[in-house]
Amino acid sequence: MMNSLSLPSADDRVLTSDDERWADVTARNISGVPFVYAVTTTGIYCRPTCASRRPLRANVRFFASKSEAVAAGFRACLRCRPDGESPVSERSQLIDRVCRTIDAAETLPSLEELAAEAGMSPYHFHRLFRTTVGVTPRAYAVARRRARLQWSLPLSATVTDAAYDAGYNSSSRFYANATGELGMSPRAIRAGGANAEIRAAIGTCSLGAVLVAATERGVCAIDLGDDAEALRAGLIARFPRASVTFDDAALERHIANVIALVDGPPGERNDIALDIAGTAFSQRVWAALREIPYGQTATYSEIARTIGAPGSARAVARACAANPVALAIPCHRVVRNDGTTSGYRWGPQRKRDLLQRESERKRDQ
Repeated sequence: MMNSLSLPSADDRVLTSDDERWADVTARNISGVPFVYAVTTTGIYCRPTCASRRPLRANVRFFASKSEAVAAGFRACLRCRPDGESPVSERSQLIDRVCRTIDAAETLPSLEELAAEAGMSPYHFHRLFRTTVGVTPRAYAVARRRARLQWSLPLSATVTDAAYDAGYNSSSRFYANATGELGMSPRAIRAGGANAEIRAAIGTCSLGAVLVAATERGVCAIDLGDDAEALRAGLIARFPRASVTFDDAALERHIANVIALVDGPPGERNDIALDIAGTAFSQRVWAALREIPYGQTATYSEIARTIGAPGSARAVARACAANPVALAIPCHRVVRNDGTTSGYRWGPQRKRDLLQRESERKRDQ
C-alpha cells in the first residue's frame, strides 16, 4: 500500500520493544498502544504521558496493563492517575457534555460560557474542542443549527418560523446564508424539494450500473449498483418531492466523466463540478479526499491529521460514509491503519476492486 499524505504515525504502529516504549515515555507520546511504565526506586507506575520528572532508564520496567503493574507490587501515580479514566477519555467525555449543551441551547452560548462550563480558559477550551471534534465550537453549532433547520422546515408553518425555531436570531441573516449552507433554497427544502429540478441518467461501467444526478449547479448524486431500477428508486426516495427527470442526453457528459473515473486511463482528472451540502467538517474531509492521488491510499488517521484534527479519525470515517457522490469524492481510497479496507456504501467488494485496479494501472504506467 502506498500512503500519499504522510508517514505512519504512532497510532498506526505496534510497539514491539522496550526501546520503543521508552521513546514514547521520553516524548510523553500518546501512541494509543496500551502500556504503563513503573519505576523500581519509587514503587510507582505511570502512563507514558506522565508529566513527572523523568526516571533513569535503568530503573524503569514496562507492563502491558495496569493490572500487571499492580500484580508486580507497584502503586498508581497520583499525578497521572493511570488507574482511572485516561486523560483522552476524560477530555472526550467533557467535550461531549459541551456538545450536548450546544445541541440543547436555543442560541449559541458564547465561547467564554462554554469554556467556563468545561472549567478551562477560552483559549485552551477552543483548542481542545477543535482537536477533539475537528471543527471550532462555532462551526459545530452552525452545523447543528443547519440540521435542526432541515428537520423543521417541512414541519413549520412558514420558513421564518422554522428559522427562529432552529436558532437563527435574524431572518435577514438567515436568508443571506441559507442557500449556501443548505445546497438549495429554504422554500425548496420546506416543500420537500418540490421546486428543485434534478436531471438524472443511468449508464454502465465495469463495476455495474452507475447513476448520475445533477442540478443546474452541478452533480448532486453518484450511485453505483447492480440494478438500474433500484438506483432509480433510490434517487427518487432521496429527493421525494423534487422534480426528477431521467434524461440521458442532458447528462451524457456527466455520465462519460464518471465512467472515465472507473474505466478511463490512469490519473483521469477529477474535476466534476459538484452541488452537495454537508457540515463544515464533512466538507473539509471531502476536500482532502479529492487530493489523494490516483493509485494511492490514505488512512483515516492521515486524513484527520491533514485537516488539522488528529483526534477525529472516527469522524472522518463518518464523513466518508456520508459521501453522496461515489468516485468524484474518492472515499474508496481511505483504508484502515493496517492497510485493510473497511466499509463502503456502494459495497466493500467494489471498494476492493477499485483499489486493486487503480494500483495495478498506476504500477503499469
